[in-house]
Amino acid sequence: MTIHKEGYKSISIAGLLYVILNYFNFSLLSFAYPGFSWIIFGSLTLLFGFVISFFRIPKRIYTRATGSIIAPADGKVVVIEEMNDIEYFQGRRLQISVFMSPANVHVNRCPVDGEVIYSKYHKGKYLVAWNPKSSTENECFSTVLKTPSGEVLVKQIAGALAQRISNYLHVGEPVKQNEELGFIRFGSRVDLLLPLGTRIRVKIGDTVKGGVTVLADW
Repeated sequence: MTIHKEGYKSISIAGLLYVILNYFNFSLLSFAYPGFSWIIFGSLTLLFGFVISFFRIPKRIYTRATGSIIAPADGKVVVIEEMNDIEYFQGRRLQISVFMSPANVHVNRCPVDGEVIYSKYHKGKYLVAWNPKSSTENECFSTVLKTPSGEVLVKQIAGALAQRISNYLHVGEPVKQNEELGFIRFGSRVDLLLPLGTRIRVKIGDTVKGGVTVLADW
């Protein structure tokens, strides 16, 4: 396991606070209230451990399949449906949405090989990620990847807790399947908009792993 670059600053700040709070905890409370002091220490340790785990990149064997669309994020499949896209395609597409809880790995990955032909940030609300309106009303970052088989829109969506989206791709840039696309802090969701007729390999409620699980085939 390694730590993602997005976590260096947050972990450093959390580590400093962990040391300072525990210093005052043991200096002021350990003699008068030793039991309470150890409870505080345990709670701070768990919280610091959570911050570290949030930015983890576990070792994985990634799936390479040019005829398939790989999960762009860890989480649970919460939407599989046809929808009308008004942002880019101006027509009907097949949407697959993956909800990322705070406990999931939060790196987002390219689901296909291709070229970045569209990249746009949208300001918006911070509705809870499982709200159907979050796909259209929340802050998000949309990226379209062009492949020989078709175009895929990857939408990183902020939520009530996740209010920072990072996207690393630029228009005109070639990308490889499973390369890092971006990062969303503290849980949210990632939507994929696929051509109609794409063969879906998952169902609602399935748990998927970014860069590993095949979501669909061309």
